[in-house]
Amino acid sequence: MTIRNVRLVTAVVIALGLLSTVRQAEGASAPTATPGKPYTLQVPFGLEDLVSYIPKDNPLTAEKIELGKLLFFDPRLSADNKVACGSCHFPFMAWTDGQKVSIGIRGQLASRNGMTLVNRVYSTAQLWDGKSPSLEAQALNPIFTSVRMGMPSPDAFLKKLNAIKGYRERFHQVFGTDVTLDSVGKALASFQRTILSGNSPADEFDVGGEEDAISDSAKRGLTIFQTKGRCARCHSGFNFTDEKYHNLGIDWDTQNVNVGRYLITGEEDQIGAFKTPTLREISKTSPYMHDGRFVTLDEVIEFYDKGGIQNPHLDNTIVPLNLSPEEKKDLVEYLRALNGEGYQMDIPGKFPQ
Repeated sequence: MTIRNVRLVTAVVIALGLLSTVRQAEGASAPTATPGKPYTLQVPFGLEDLVSYIPKDNPLTAEKIELGKLLFFDPRLSADNKVACGSCHFPFMAWTDGQKVSIGIRGQLASRNGMTLVNRVYSTAQLWDGKSPSLEAQALNPIFTSVRMGMPSPDAFLKKLNAIKGYRERFHQVFGTDVTLDSVGKALASFQRTILSGNSPADEFDVGGEEDAISDSAKRGLTIFQTKGRCARCHSGFNFTDEKYHNLGIDWDTQNVNVGRYLITGEEDQIGAFKTPTLREISKTSPYMHDGRFVTLDEVIEFYDKGGIQNPHLDNTIVPLNLSPEEKKDLVEYLRALNGEGYQMDIPGKFPQ
């Protein structure tokens, strides 16, 4: 990979030694954490540098990221030992699951579609309604959600993980303590911050100036995206999201309106509002919207073209677009050009015992 395509950014790399004196079950002092190995994160072309997005109280280290990866794919973090974080976020599906709504333990259905994890490092508030103020908080959320991973309590969860010698040893190495909720959240969040998508044909054209990087149809689609299609009003910036919340009218054609962000803020103008998702890898993250109602990008564009679904709190950016069939095709072509690289990785073949 050339220098133009990849910028190497050295994120915060050396973990501080944690001089804890936490007692082990047999009464002996627990060993302190060992210094983490320097970790150089490859940031794909088209994305911003990461240094300012890494929390000072949770610097990246190779050991912490590896621990987070193991936890992410280990189904033993669930009540029935069958559902992992990775059960709803598959690398080969751009970290989604292809389901209308995610499926948890005992086949239970979640209330919302599973969002992609790509480039979540660039955001603080997480989930469709932004109820988790950080990746650390979000990482713990599904573990204790009854229809997701279903662990009955933090105590039960910690007892279960601390009973696994291999995990206990790794947590001592990385954090200097037995397994704690805080350290689980930090490890999982550190791993998720490495899931990146960039260096797409759209980046090569728009940022790199390579005229042949995308088709003529995609070039016309970019113009529509920025002008008549009004897409860039919300899907803005290098990550194609304003990280804000908008009411598109989803649910208002049903008997079960999800008020979204309003439950978090209590602000009337947030009734029915949900976060603008990134458009990176968008052609690989079907189905779409928080209820997963649309299977294809063509359906999504038709929805926007008609001006969403009318309701008292419809966002003022949502209006009928009157796009021609050719303009819709060009817009889809451009969206497909947002597929990049950096997020692909292997799933662990074994876990600590």
